[in-house]
Amino acid sequence: MSDTSSKITLRILDGSDRGKTFSEIEAPITIGREDGNTIQLNDERVSRFHAKIQQDHEQIVLTDLESTNGTKVNGEEIQLRILRFGDLLSIGRSVLLFGSREQINDRLATLRENQKDDPTGSSIPGADGSSYDMVMSDAELQAAMFDLDPPTIPERLTPGQAAQLSELMEFLHIRMRSLVRGAEPLGESVSFKIEKWQELLDLHARISEYISQIGNPE
Repeated sequence: MSDTSSKITLRILDGSDRGKTFSEIEAPITIGREDGNTIQLNDERVSRFHAKIQQDHEQIVLTDLESTNGTKVNGEEIQLRILRFGDLLSIGRSVLLFGSREQINDRLATLRENQKDDPTGSSIPGADGSSYDMVMSDAELQAAMFDLDPPTIPERLTPGQAAQLSELMEFLHIRMRSLVRGAEPLGESVSFKIEKWQELLDLHARISEYISQIGNPE
């Protein structure tokens, strides 16, 4: 893992801090409710010092710091877990996406190449021996959401327009959250095709960022 890829990026998809992005942070980092954490979450269900992410050789490792409400990765309660780009971390009421868009896109490209090399053509093995059941076409990869330039937020909105746009984004966010919660993670796989799942998460992240920007204009 190169120095660039080992830097940690976390995007908050849900929770009171949704829309925030922490980019290219040097490990180790801590996540918790208290001052002094690298990432401080405004969430009463998050422990004072909830979790730690550190580098161990070429792996990025997440450790739950004996938190009150636990830590989940892709829906699974964990104590210790090697993270891969695109993983979902649930800490209290907050949901965080691990990896930048570029890191997740690179991982999908690698999985696509691995699928070509798989003689069965049926699954892609994960680092822990699990498999990703998916079929990715070149056209679907090219259409990945994080390969496209996102639309920009309109400038000079009136208070009424800002309220209307915020209400629309809130509605979309609730619907998207329902879709995400409707998925059933099984180990390292979900009921969505993996590339569609990442598109869904990326769109979810963008909507969260837009809500945050509209609600807190500079």
